[in-house]
Amino acid sequence: MKRRRDEAAEMEIVWQTPANPPERLDYIFRNGKRHVRPYYFEFISHVKNRWAGKTIVDLFTEEFKGRPYDYYVNAVQSGRIQVDGEMVPVSYIVQSSQKISHFVHRHEPPVLALDVSVLQKEPDVLTICKPASVPVHPCGQYRKNTVVGILQAEHGLAPLFPIHRLDRLVSGLLILARSASKADSFRQQIEAGMVQKQYIAKVTGVFPDDEQVVNVNVNYNAREGRSTVEVGNCCGNTPLKGKSACTKFTRISTNGTHSIVLCEPITGRTHQIRVHLQYTGHPIANDMLYLSEFAVDRSTKGLSADRAAANSGCSLPSSSPKSCVDEYCDDNSTVDFSIDPMCTNCPNLAPKGYDEDEEGLWLHCVRYSGPDWVYECPHPEWASHD
Repeated sequence: MKRRRDEAAEMEIVWQTPANPPERLDYIFRNGKRHVRPYYFEFISHVKNRWAGKTIVDLFTEEFKGRPYDYYVNAVQSGRIQVDGEMVPVSYIVQSSQKISHFVHRHEPPVLALDVSVLQKEPDVLTICKPASVPVHPCGQYRKNTVVGILQAEHGLAPLFPIHRLDRLVSGLLILARSASKADSFRQQIEAGMVQKQYIAKVTGVFPDDEQVVNVNVNYNAREGRSTVEVGNCCGNTPLKGKSACTKFTRISTNGTHSIVLCEPITGRTHQIRVHLQYTGHPIANDMLYLSEFAVDRSTKGLSADRAAANSGCSLPSSSPKSCVDEYCDDNSTVDFSIDPMCTNCPNLAPKGYDEDEEGLWLHCVRYSGPDWVYECPHPEWASHD
């Protein structure tokens, strides 16, 4: 950690870097959400060629739009933005490859306050039941509020190497290798097509009784954050942009309103199961991203996704919240954390722009199997029809 006196705030600040591990008391539990106590963090980047020639303030204002112009002016003047470890004037022109440090009061988005339960703990493999809404590893705004971060903070498990990925809003089985060599072994089997994957989903309507195989390309649009399917025309004159994708679906049960469906992806494209279910006319029943073309009365859906996740096989045991300090578990408590005078998120715990009503998907990974191994995860509560 780096210690220095912040000139604007006139206080001693301890700056964290990715080398500082998460700790149990970093987490605050409030109103069914797991928050991270805001902390000071150094973001490091290097000047790209297209940034060169811009002033340091213009660079941040144009490339990092989450904060206003005045904030960046103050950040440069106070030394919270530095170039090559040195303070610079607001008119400073950056050059290619220079190191830029941005010292921020970091607020991570909260996730659902569900236990990251360990299913199997072997010398070289760990399997867990991942709660919905928790990302697997540090990415974007998330660092401590991740599966890897929580396992390190609450179970002392590190290092860990996820061998497959689950989207943040998806729950279920996650396999983590405990060494890089074991991770490579798993990945080689996955790339060779030797691993079978099974998920279950709760979809709208009565899914067909016979097996459905969807074999249509999936095209992911990173700007929109969603995938679409592409079906070739009869003449084949228009080249397809998407990647080949295949998923096998089998109905497990139905109550006439929803169906529980076994999903077996043969390939692994972004949002493949979600968009292929949409293609069948039976999207996941609480998937707002892929329900856009379907009329849905959410009041008739039963449990909302976050309540359903709280009742799933990955939920916190009734005694688990008391494993943290009571002060931090009381939904109505006033939790102390440092209010930073320059921070654009303080005094709130969550960062600006966070969707407080975000839900977990009714999509759950239940089984992975390879040539000589099988790992499974309990089904969630929402997979049982009332």
